[in-house]
Amino acid sequence: MIKLPLKGKRVAFLATDGFEQIELTMPWLAAKESGAEVDLIGIEEGGIQGMNHDEKADVFPVDKKINEVSASDYDALVLPGGVANPDKLRTCKPAVEFVKEFFAQQKPVAAICHGPWMLVEADVVRDRELTSWPSLKTDVENAGGRWLDHECVVDQGLVTSRQPEDLPSFCDKMVEEFAAGIPAGQSSR
Repeated sequence: MIKLPLKGKRVAFLATDGFEQIELTMPWLAAKESGAEVDLIGIEEGGIQGMNHDEKADVFPVDKKINEVSASDYDALVLPGGVANPDKLRTCKPAVEFVKEFFAQQKPVAAICHGPWMLVEADVVRDRELTSWPSLKTDVENAGGRWLDHECVVDQGLVTSRQPEDLPSFCDKMVEEFAAGIPAGQSSR
């Protein structure tokens, strides 16, 4: 019998134009193969442009706009990277509030590469250990987080990784934390 640890769970993927395609598609597939229902949340209707590093990749249809959803609609959140994606998202107040809600509701969150910029903007990294693309180290530390140069870091339901090469470990830990649900001791700090 196939084990589906995320059966009955709903997972939100928050992204906009400029996301690193593999950082959305691999976690998406891992969540779906583990039984989760997944939604791609965008800040506008239509499709969003994926990137393979600095080259355009595929366009993905947005399932729901940010103003149509709440963290209470989901069990977990994924924040893919790409430079332009989180840089644009962090200027969108409803997107930042959406991220904050997951922490306020003590729900697991996974962010990779430049995705942790949204965590910095949402002011939820204080006193947490996490990793990201190396250029975010100073931002994480200035926001009160402890940046580690590890393939994958888990801190009370927050799963972070540095880059696409870390995706196998990131996806495994993401599924594990999402299956566990509300982590003991997690708070919005």
